Amino acid sequence: MNIKDIELCASYWTVSGDTYPGAPSEISPFPLRDRAEVCGRVGWRAMGFVMDDINAAIADLGMPTVRSIFADNGIRHVELEFLVDWHLDGERRQASDVAFDRMLEVAADLPVPKIKLGGGVFETGEPDIPAMRAAMARLCEKAAPLGIDLVIEFLPFASINTIERGLQVFEGLGVTNGGLLVDTWHIERGGMSGADIRKMPKQFLRAVELNDAAHEITGDFFNDSTHHRALCGEGCIDIASQIQAILDVGYRGYWGVEVISAVHRKLPLEIAAQRAFDTSMAAFEPVTFPADEAA
Repeated sequence: MNIKDIELCASYWTVSGDTYPGAPSEISPFPLRDRAEVCGRVGWRAMGFVMDDINAAIADLGMPTVRSIFADNGIRHVELEFLVDWHLDGERRQASDVAFDRMLEVAADLPVPKIKLGGGVFETGEPDIPAMRAAMARLCEKAAPLGIDLVIEFLPFASINTIERGLQVFEGLGVTNGGLLVDTWHIERGGMSGADIRKMPKQFLRAVELNDAAHEITGDFFNDSTHHRALCGEGCIDIASQIQAILDVGYRGYWGVEVISAVHRKLPLEIAAQRAFDTSMAAFEPVTFPADEAA
């Protein structure tokens, strides 16, 4: 294995333009075709989408055209996000189930290998692990026939906020298509490091996202996460050490790049896509790739 084997995924917010999580509209002002053409030209091989955006594109263009746009531009993988409230009861759980069913419906027609979830977003205190385990077993069972991994992104503003808590959802559960997403920003802001990543069993490290963090937190964690992330190499994170740990654990999938930044989102599409791609690939340059997989 070497750097030429690395495939990058433009996570939704990296190339969505002037929108952000929780914005009045999370639909990108850039047409889907423009984003896919630019990403394909730059070298991205996967793209991520929030459901409002992909639903809008399908309604506007039709699923056959959407599928062709990805294929024509070398986009091999399409990632969907962001499922919440899947472990709760009542109306919020019902809404989550409807959202998940729609994700699976879309995934049946597109090359979707992963769906991203949050575990107890904005919940404080200890997570309800028994409820999460029961719900996750059910969701994984529904996603398995489509070959989809369900990945929990642990967040500093959620009850699942560490690798350790995330693993409690999956260890001994008996599913083969569930695990965690390791995001370099969440590792840093959560007080973790490459040493914590190295403790993960290989089968539960299912997805990765790269980005950097400013030296100081601006506002609370959610505000910092939503408006002040940085391109790789332009912040305080030792990204190479995290990448090394991820490779050493045995992860071999594509690598997401999630830059959620008030500055980055104002850039022209081509510049945003190119800068995010170039800085992310540069983060792999100091890494020692597994010798046993060298080409």
